[in-house]
Amino acid sequence: MAYHEPVLLFESVDGLNVKPDGIYVDVTFGGGGHSREILKRLSEEGRLFAFDQDADAQQNVPEDERFTLVPQNFRYLGKFLRFYGIRQVDGILADLGVSSHQFDSDERGFSIRFDSELDMRMDQSAEISALTVVNEYNEEQLASVLFQYGELRNSRVLAREIVRVRKDEVIRTSFQLKDAIAKYLPRQKENKVLAQVFQAIRIEVNGEMEALKEFLQQAVEIMGPGGRLSVISYHSLEDRLVKRYINNGVFEGEPVKDFYGNVRKPFKRVGKLILPSDEEIARNNRARSARLRVAERIEEEGS
Repeated sequence: MAYHEPVLLFESVDGLNVKPDGIYVDVTFGGGGHSREILKRLSEEGRLFAFDQDADAQQNVPEDERFTLVPQNFRYLGKFLRFYGIRQVDGILADLGVSSHQFDSDERGFSIRFDSELDMRMDQSAEISALTVVNEYNEEQLASVLFQYGELRNSRVLAREIVRVRKDEVIRTSFQLKDAIAKYLPRQKENKVLAQVFQAIRIEVNGEMEALKEFLQQAVEIMGPGGRLSVISYHSLEDRLVKRYINNGVFEGEPVKDFYGNVRKPFKRVGKLILPSDEEIARNNRARSARLRVAERIEEEGS
């Protein structure tokens, strides 16, 4: 089985406008598909750094002197690039979300298809797992996670039921969790709602929203003028953050404006939102919800 078929491969790498001798970063290495395409476009002088906190990704490292894998979360982008003596890069690519490999690994607990231990940690050394969230968060915390990250209107009811069920026994597996809330899953939409529940727990376990914010803020600091940011997201929470930061330079609230009323922002949008073709969706079901946004770093004075 392939580790992961890259989504919007050529569109996302094209968005970087790769300079042959440039320095680039793939912050979500995974199976290495995007990285390999970037390497094809680099000369011997070019360099590519990649980040991935999943230990399984290390099995896919290409034998290429121009390539360096950093086995860390991309929220530490700036810190580790400085460690390698890199002060400025020409482009950064991010393919957010969970890889096909992680969804298809029944022991990882990411998918609703398998009766697996509640884990969902992208970094297997992390202390908090899905088991922790489901069994140790109080009702208010659980409801907040389900509402914020799963966008579930009945989050309080679901949280209350999970807390009630776990009083009798620990909810250890994905099927136990499914059974615990089964009566609140609407008919013909069970899998959709269950997927939202799993998404919410996974985002909480991995601190995905905060990591994304930290990454985008560091991308500004490490990106040279004219450098490109190419980001693929898979759900509205991610996409809204990326879109707002590109368009307004902030994640929430009013954008900062200069004396003349112009919005001060570090990026300018390049082109329109890019969606996968029908052919790609037919070939790779994971692509169905993908959204690609490309932006270019601009000087603060020119914003």
